[in-house]
Amino acid sequence: MSNDSAVVHDPSPILQAAFGFWSSKVLLTAVEFGVFTKLGSRRVMGAELGREVGIHPQRIGDFFDALVAMKFLGREGNGPEAVYYNTPAGTQYLDRSSPRYVGGILEMLNTRLFKFWHDLPEALRTGNPQNEIKHSGKPMFAELYSDPARLEQFMGAMTGLSRINFEAFAEKFDFSKFKTLLDVGGATGLLCTEVAKRHPHLRCTSFDLPPVEPIAKKCIAAAGVSGRVSTAAGDFFKDPLPKADLITMGMILHDWNLEKKMHLIRAAYDALPPGGALVAIEALIDDERRENLFGLLMSLNMLIEFGDAFDYSGADFRKWCGEAGFKRFEVMHLAGPASAAIAYK
Repeated sequence: MSNDSAVVHDPSPILQAAFGFWSSKVLLTAVEFGVFTKLGSRRVMGAELGREVGIHPQRIGDFFDALVAMKFLGREGNGPEAVYYNTPAGTQYLDRSSPRYVGGILEMLNTRLFKFWHDLPEALRTGNPQNEIKHSGKPMFAELYSDPARLEQFMGAMTGLSRINFEAFAEKFDFSKFKTLLDVGGATGLLCTEVAKRHPHLRCTSFDLPPVEPIAKKCIAAAGVSGRVSTAAGDFFKDPLPKADLITMGMILHDWNLEKKMHLIRAAYDALPPGGALVAIEALIDDERRENLFGLLMSLNMLIEFGDAFDYSGADFRKWCGEAGFKRFEVMHLAGPASAAIAYK
């Protein structure tokens, strides 16, 4: 008989994962209530901050102190006279007035995905999406693109999540051999603007569906790079991609099943010159599928959102691109769980 049963293991990791949704909901609710935005650069007593964001007086201490224990708020002093303030990270990423605000994606997690993930068991048993499609029968993007206000909110949410990765790509990748860049599924034009700011020799085009173009034009103009970043409208499953030396896809390939992934990879191959490159920026799963938990969870999120869509590894990307005719491959780590998978024609 094994002695393993006599060894007392620490159950903390199990309990931490099991109760993880408690912490998640506290942070998401704080963003929904605008706690970090209301605070700004101020230091405010709990009772006053509680009144400002609309919390019942008896629960002010529990809520704000939980955020202190989670290191999302700072606190000076103890008891009713204590004052709360934003941490440097809170100021930078959770205050809506910050250009680096990532709360858009947290707002979407709270309003949409938190409740849809409740149906993960059904998704795993059936392979069917568990989002709005389940109730309306319409594909997610069709639902999204039919409502301009909701579309702009979604684009804003994606911007916060993508900015750190696109900035890292703009800093780390060698753009010297390329003169033109096409960002496929470019949304607000963020990747193009981040690259154009740092590499004046490049001409960049952000390509997306027609309803997105006005949003992109507005954001590109606000970034002051309209002279070198243009927009193009089309459907990447129906129209050929505009020609470019470098084609990027930021969190695009993972939205689709294998057949559609291959369509996009082949479309990119056809639009590139010899020596051109395709770059996919994703939370790439590590090749052995042991380490990048966020990439694996994102793949489960693709199940929730689309049913047959999934995330993938650098080895998967290399295989698919090899089948399409690409000759050389590399993976470049960007930030956190994100990497750039690169294929050269």
